[in-house]
Amino acid sequence: MVVKPDWLRVKAPQWQRVGTVKEILRDLNLNTVCEEASCPNIGECFNAGTATFLIMGPACTRACPYCDIDFEKKPQPLDITEPQRLAEAVKRLKLNHVVITSVNRDDLPDGGANQFVKCISQVRAISPQTTIEVLIPDLCGNWQALEIILNAKPEVINHNTETVQRLYRRVRPQGNYHRTLELLKRSRELAPEIYTKSGIMVGLGETDAEVQEVMKDLRAVDCDILTIGQYLQPTPKHLPVATFVKPEQFDRWKEIGDSMGFLQIVASPLTRSSYHAEQVKELMANYPKAKSHKETADGSGLSDS
Repeated sequence: MVVKPDWLRVKAPQWQRVGTVKEILRDLNLNTVCEEASCPNIGECFNAGTATFLIMGPACTRACPYCDIDFEKKPQPLDITEPQRLAEAVKRLKLNHVVITSVNRDDLPDGGANQFVKCISQVRAISPQTTIEVLIPDLCGNWQALEIILNAKPEVINHNTETVQRLYRRVRPQGNYHRTLELLKRSRELAPEIYTKSGIMVGLGETDAEVQEVMKDLRAVDCDILTIGQYLQPTPKHLPVATFVKPEQFDRWKEIGDSMGFLQIVASPLTRSSYHAEQVKELMANYPKAKSHKETADGSGLSDS
């Protein structure tokens, strides 16, 4: 058995608060990536009353060897009541900021884009002051589907790079490094008022130079926010951990990222993509985005094409 270093130990959560969040999620029949992906920060986040909602799941049409979410080649049809139930959970939990993510739904022509839009719309209707971050899949490169999501105007659009380019075939065999960068690039061009975000895992055999290369590539497409965290093997069937990266190295990557111009970089062993995502409100206050040209001209969002 691999022994985790001291810096990867987390405090036992206060189960009373965690239990309250779980009760709401179970009552509304909702999934969270916190639970489905066995996130180590579940206690901290649930104690704070925050959760990352997992829609269109819990089964995924991809079987990435690092991920603890179940694989299902033919998942269940979409639930038309899910957006309303999600919005009700946001209201009950009194969330100031919500993260909505999904499994990959490569079986759907739009990759689930319209389900994202329905969830965003329902949250806006019930909790208009809540800021929204969507952590989306690559949509198989369907850029019309991407525009559908951008038209809904979430405050943050997040798509994870996950690993360095050399390890993509091993770690993310159905993904594509350049497609990920293209998604972030198009998001910036189509909706410059939306913050873009990505995240990577380390400890899979990458080098420091390769991590820095990913950081440079993300800044080249004007990615605003980056998260870097330690990969942890969910089960013996998943990819093994190649190395436990020391906290000092994460601190160094944060310094490098700051110097590159990221608006925010969160880097630590326990960092996950949506960890401390609620800090986006402070980010928005410190670095307000200009409205897109079309919004400035006629008050509308993106085109419907």
